[in-house]
Amino acid sequence: MTQQRRSYQIGTGLFILLGFAALAYLATQTTSVANFSQGDSYALKARFTNIGQLKLRAPVKLAGVRIGSVESITLDPAKLDAIVRISIDKRYGEIPDDSAAAIFTSGLLGDQYVGIQPGGSPDMMKDGGEFVLTQSSMQLEDLIGKFLVNGSPQKPANDASKPATTEPPKP
Repeated sequence: MTQQRRSYQIGTGLFILLGFAALAYLATQTTSVANFSQGDSYALKARFTNIGQLKLRAPVKLAGVRIGSVESITLDPAKLDAIVRISIDKRYGEIPDDSAAAIFTSGLLGDQYVGIQPGGSPDMMKDGGEFVLTQSSMQLEDLIGKFLVNGSPQKPANDASKPATTEPPKP
């Protein structure tokens, strides 16, 4: 009986270790640290009025493909804008200089990332370039507030459900 009990203990221990290994693997595959090895890169800047919960090393994506990461976030004391410096892998050096940068959220309450929407210019961005067109982060609290204020449907000025009358006005 002790031999069988010992084999159950070893089996249970191995099962728990395997479970922890699987959790560690999933944690590294779903975070922004994994899945991106950056070699040579170049830097670009973008100014935002509100970056929400954007963090360092957040992904930078173009057409859903990760092409870089957020390198630094600073505040411009003169304009009171957030300056986000992003690092783009040299393999993706063909970004038109009229492209736009926006802050998006993965899913409903997921992490935020910088999304690049390519423009149509024949000229490409160079190292140290800056995005002219930017879109700040959408704040969930602001959206809820707008819904609560404007949530009830407005009555139309002309009620189309009533039939139009063609009677002349009474004298």
